[in-house]
Amino acid sequence: MTSSAPRPPVTVTPDQLTALRERALALMEEHHVPGVALGLLTPGGQHEVCLGVTSVETGLPVTPDTLGQIGSITKTFVAVALARLAGRGDLDLDGRVRTYLPDFRLVDGDVAARVTVRQLLNHTAGWAGDHFENTGDGDDALARIVESVSRLPQVTPLGEVWSYNNAAFHVAGRVLEVVTGRRFEDALRDLVLTPLGLTNSFFFPDEVMTRRFNVGHVVRNGRPVVARPWALGRSANAAGGLACSLRDLLTYARFQLGDGTAESGERVLSTEGLRALHEPAVDADSGRRMGVSWFVSDEGGVRTISHGGATNGQMATLRVIPELGFAFAALTNCDRGEAVYAALGKWVREEVLGLRVPAPTYLDVDRATLDELAGWWVMAGAGDRIEVSVDGSDLLLRFVEGDYSAIADVVGDPLPPQRARFEAPDRLVLTEGPLAGTRADVLRFPDGRVRFLRTSRVYTPVSGETR
Repeated sequence: MTSSAPRPPVTVTPDQLTALRERALALMEEHHVPGVALGLLTPGGQHEVCLGVTSVETGLPVTPDTLGQIGSITKTFVAVALARLAGRGDLDLDGRVRTYLPDFRLVDGDVAARVTVRQLLNHTAGWAGDHFENTGDGDDALARIVESVSRLPQVTPLGEVWSYNNAAFHVAGRVLEVVTGRRFEDALRDLVLTPLGLTNSFFFPDEVMTRRFNVGHVVRNGRPVVARPWALGRSANAAGGLACSLRDLLTYARFQLGDGTAESGERVLSTEGLRALHEPAVDADSGRRMGVSWFVSDEGGVRTISHGGATNGQMATLRVIPELGFAFAALTNCDRGEAVYAALGKWVREEVLGLRVPAPTYLDVDRATLDELAGWWVMAGAGDRIEVSVDGSDLLLRFVEGDYSAIADVVGDPLPPQRARFEAPDRLVLTEGPLAGTRADVLRFPDGRVRFLRTSRVYTPVSGETR
């Protein structure tokens, strides 16, 4: 996946930083994003570009030390913690979950008996994934939500289909608690945050509120408004509850680029143990593969490991290119933040790194291929839906959110239908709008019938009149 020819060391010029800043400001205005913190880590040092405000209600400027929710990037921290336990011999990533949680139950008893810790971390456990029941602020929050996982439907067979699964990380967090005998948050701090020197990273709102922090926003009626509540709920901490500063996120990226040793000199993982987290092992979505919680892709001929995060009105990304000793990090405080950091990431990849990813080319497909996708598709669990309709030689995808009242009091403006075309057999790409470049996979049964439509999560077709 990586190129064989040596590449010159990555550098960032003042003119490039100025251009990045100007482009970011234009994108923030276009997508109504109040605040953005950008970081570029190179072999020669790091660069920070912070723009806008933490909240439209207070107007405080975003700084490199402003805390922002990193959402599902938290999952990679959980993987480091569990890998560290595995390196000590306290846990086997290929061990069955019931080795550590003997009372673990699921709708499918066979899956409950066989699912492994690694399958939790690589999103192949197969049960409905977007489960965000708020089980309170007590130390039993994770234990209680893991009990409720027992009611989730099994959507795909164990280990057979990759589908993004937040609920699996509730279970992974509980495994961390039981093996260490400590609260999840304390165990993660002891195993990862403190050794790496991440002193500006927190789980609990009462820790965050004494520091400058980003407030989430959603776009309503064409303008950003504050999203409440601020926190997801303690039960979601292992799936996406960490808040940290841009500088801490870059420090974490530097660890991922290293040999498993923290800047303090403490050995956190062996070099082999760290590299194993990045090794692609499972086919994921959109041509990507999955390591141990990390997405792995080939971008312009170099291997990139990445993860994004989305919470209530905050979106973040971390992209690491070990071959170049480079990382790109972004914290945004709006539900439209992905459109900003995706465009900026593409600009950095091309203009700073000189990595050219070919623009998608489109296939001409017959009407029957389009018609077999037309109708409603639903995601088990939260109930997100996609309405697919045919428009000439294109498809239109209309995304309808399910019930997220457990984590959000206010929802943003719905997106208009997104135009999509086939770029490869059974792979769609959205061609315009804020989700341009997003891909969807058509998964089929062995006999060729359409089984799922996957945009990170799998959606099943709705039959009958409602479709």
